[in-house]
Amino acid sequence: MKKNRKILFIITILILLIVFVASNTIFKKATYSEKYYSLDTINEVSLIDIRKGKADKLLSEIGKIIININNEMSLQLPGSEISKINKNAGIKPIKVSDDVYDVVEKSLYYSKLTDGKFDISVGPLTSLWNIGNKNAKVPSKAEIEKVLPLVNYKNIILDKKNRTIFLKNKGMKLDLGGIAKGFCADKIASFLKENDVKNAIINLGGNVYVLGKNDRNTDFSIGIQDPSKDSTAPMASIHVSNKSIVTSGIYERFIEKDGKIYHHMLNPKTGYPFDNALSSVTIVSNKSIDGDALSTSIYGLGLEQGIKEVKRLKNIEAIFITKDSKVYISDGLRNNFKVLNNKYHIVN
Repeated sequence: MKKNRKILFIITILILLIVFVASNTIFKKATYSEKYYSLDTINEVSLIDIRKGKADKLLSEIGKIIININNEMSLQLPGSEISKINKNAGIKPIKVSDDVYDVVEKSLYYSKLTDGKFDISVGPLTSLWNIGNKNAKVPSKAEIEKVLPLVNYKNIILDKKNRTIFLKNKGMKLDLGGIAKGFCADKIASFLKENDVKNAIINLGGNVYVLGKNDRNTDFSIGIQDPSKDSTAPMASIHVSNKSIVTSGIYERFIEKDGKIYHHMLNPKTGYPFDNALSSVTIVSNKSIDGDALSTSIYGLGLEQGIKEVKRLKNIEAIFITKDSKVYISDGLRNNFKVLNNKYHIVN
């Protein structure tokens, strides 16, 4: 009888120990992350100071948000809404989801703002160059001149009441690659706020949005990419909270032919990559969709005009890095920019 009581006591202790460990795991707050392979890139979301059970549920829902946006906005997926719009170019308007409509509407705003330096009707050109994919090539001048008349954001017709999008001319093609990740980051941030998540970092292939504070309860330290082709270390850092940081640079995606490098940021006016003194532009903004669209278009404006445009825009800060390693920063970053590589120096 005593032996049975002893065994029962040991079993009880073991059960209590298991319950204690399990409850400690479930209720203990920590950082939990998940990677997602979509939107033509590797994405990672980290939730900070959160219980595991809640983190698991939210990270699963975030995966669905990313997949849904990819399925709606991908240029490559035949069944996406963007593909349907492109297939019906010059034929009929296509009714779309609120997400797609809102992104296209915002894209047209930035097209007007930058005088067409940002233009989502650039699809015929991006498909021709195909930079970042296996069949990337430097097209002939004749090939470029053939598709260039199809690139014009003014021929994208929106019907707000019926939520339809129509491309006026056959052969036109939308490409949301320069804005979809920004929209997605903002949507994830809104979802987390709605679910009372205070602290998180959203990294969609280099499009970074930081929410709240890091695990030390201080602002996030974000590295600014060194635009040198073979460098992986950041060239500088900034400290931010509740901000988006998006960089566009010539180091990201490119092809090389006859010793010349052709990067992925195409000029809708010429059909060739933008050619100026800049290596990269980083935009710091409240909304990632703004940073995504502006990083490319401000790069396209070049150094002097780009600096003027940033000064004109509210709640937008920028970092310009030139090909000769000079750094220009906007006024709002003056006390929040630390150079980490002595190859670079601030000149303004």
